[in-house]
Amino acid sequence: MDYKVVAIDGPAGAGKSTIAKMVAEKIHYTYIDSGAMYRALTLKVLESKINLEDTDAIIEVSKKVDIDFKDRSIYLDKELVDKQIREERINKNVSTVAAIPEVRKNIVGIQRRIAIGKNVVMDGRDVGTVIFPNAFIKFFITASLVERSRRRCLEIQGTGKHADFEDVKNQIENRDYIDSHREDSPLIQADDAILIDTSGQSIEEGVQEVIKYISLHGGNRNAL
Repeated sequence: MDYKVVAIDGPAGAGKSTIAKMVAEKIHYTYIDSGAMYRALTLKVLESKINLEDTDAIIEVSKKVDIDFKDRSIYLDKELVDKQIREERINKNVSTVAAIPEVRKNIVGIQRRIAIGKNVVMDGRDVGTVIFPNAFIKFFITASLVERSRRRCLEIQGTGKHADFEDVKNQIENRDYIDSHREDSPLIQADDAILIDTSGQSIEEGVQEVIKYISLHGGNRNAL
């Protein structure tokens, strides 16, 4: 591998996407949100009125869908969908779509192609274990369930919508269970991943901790 991949995995609401974006900007790497690809596919499935129990139909969509990243934005069939993939209906259904083994195989192929020839910061749930098991450096970013639920509530409220803490907490807990118990590429910490718990941390503190380790590994000694 003649390019470097910084793999950042972790559960929903841990701050990994925000941290990954900021780290990529500071060290001048390309940022790729692997989870956004599953969200885009879920959007495609819902917009196509496909029953979420129709696994074969979802697999077929995953074979044909056009998902791409440009300038830190995600495009579904060449249409910008940054806002749509963050809707609550996507939050509730993405783990179901992402749990299908054939879907994951197809999406992983897209993720690897997008990263070819680039220095990349990629975040998701199986970046360091499946997509890039030989990544230059790996992180597993987590936080307590309560903290992650609080952050997600603030995120929802920031869009002007009401967020019930217990409902959000139950959704995240359910998603954690699905992600960590799926048969194919479950959410787990890679053996060689650096664990970072962001509970009680600011985003900037999390970013600086990640950059510190990258710098120590020789990824970008001018980043600090």
